[in-house]
Amino acid sequence: MGDPRKNLYERYAPFRRPLEVAFWIVLMTLQAAFSTMVAIMDVRTRAVPRPNWEVATWEVSSHLVLLLLVPALAAVERRLSPLARAHLLRFLAWHLVASVVFSVVHVAGMFGLRSMVYAMAGERYDFWNWASQWSYEYLKDVRVYASIVFGIWAYRLFLLRLQGEARVLDAPEEGVTAPVPVPIPALAEPEGFEPSVPDAPPPPPARPERFLVRKLRREFLIAATDIDWLQAEGNYVGLHVNGHDYLLRSTLTDFLAQLDPALFVRVHRSHAVNLGRIKEIEPLDGGDARLHMHDGTTVPCSRRYRDALRTGIGAA
Repeated sequence: MGDPRKNLYERYAPFRRPLEVAFWIVLMTLQAAFSTMVAIMDVRTRAVPRPNWEVATWEVSSHLVLLLLVPALAAVERRLSPLARAHLLRFLAWHLVASVVFSVVHVAGMFGLRSMVYAMAGERYDFWNWASQWSYEYLKDVRVYASIVFGIWAYRLFLLRLQGEARVLDAPEEGVTAPVPVPIPALAEPEGFEPSVPDAPPPPPARPERFLVRKLRREFLIAATDIDWLQAEGNYVGLHVNGHDYLLRSTLTDFLAQLDPALFVRVHRSHAVNLGRIKEIEPLDGGDARLHMHDGTTVPCSRRYRDALRTGIGAA
């Protein structure tokens, strides 16, 4: 029996990566099998039928390369998501470029695999009139590209809703200005004397103290001081709180600028920690380190941020 305190996403998380890999392998295998059977039936009706091994080579090589390209498409989807209306044209332009690169790699991979199979069979694979052939392949590939990217985006959106998304609760309200100080009557000064007016100190930046988390139609609060560590996840920041993970729509750099620097410090390009939640610092070769947190997790600390960690611990 699983831990009843864990929600559905947390029970799924340990098996997420193997299940995702298995899903794409099974999907591409079934698609290749069905496409091969359909293609075999189709070539039998032609004036010059082709051997079954050739048809199978065409379909299997195409789907094998597609399977190998899925991680790259997932990276593209993460990089170009979410869609910002203010940058719609740039968003579409980047996807157009990515689809062209995807098609070129797909066609080149197919050609390489088919050439090897034909060579083993004592034949020669001829990609005749490659310019027009690639145009034909691109029209098919752009639909495959859009389908896979959209599917990954929908799946990621579903996981986001399942995992729970956090937002800053104590954000400063718009239109609220600082109170105007009441002037204090000045003492009489000699004629020609210009008193110096000290510059007013800048107001301290607003620090969020609580976050509102929505998960499966439920809402609850978490305190900023309860965050154990943070991790950059594309266009989101993962908040790790008492063994639970929540996402907040922000970059790690922007979000750290809102937190108390005396409490939170960056220890890696994609990680930051709550200094009060560090249990042990384990030095590693090359100047890096591994941080053991009180919640039982470990966080990498790169050599570049070791000095900032020492300064933060010394000031804490």
